Amino acid sequence: MPDKIKFYADENISKAIIKGLHSRGVDILTVNDTKMYSANDREHLEKASSENRVIITHDTDFLQLASIYINHAGIVYIHKDKSIEDTIFGLMLIYQLLTIEEMKNHIEFL
Repeated sequence: MPDKIKFYADENISKAIIKGLHSRGVDILTVNDTKMYSANDREHLEKASSENRVIITHDTDFLQLASIYINHAGIVYIHKDKSIEDTIFGLMLIYQLLTIEEMKNHIEFL
């Protein structure tokens, strides 16, 4: 069985989403966990990729970075208007249906 996706939440992801994923057994790392409060988006993308984690974000800057950094562990861009429930549902679908390998250098939109 392939390894499950692990997520890295940027600082704009709500605590309710993080808590919802944690409660469902998802491995998710946050900016708070890493103490990378003043890091820029590039540093967050590199940190996530170095740990083979898919970054989840509302920030379109990560989409631009993805075009520059060809090798990343994956990005899930979440539209800011999406509800917490729909976001958790979408992230759980990604978690359950896609592999780490399938997410490499890939962007999913929720």
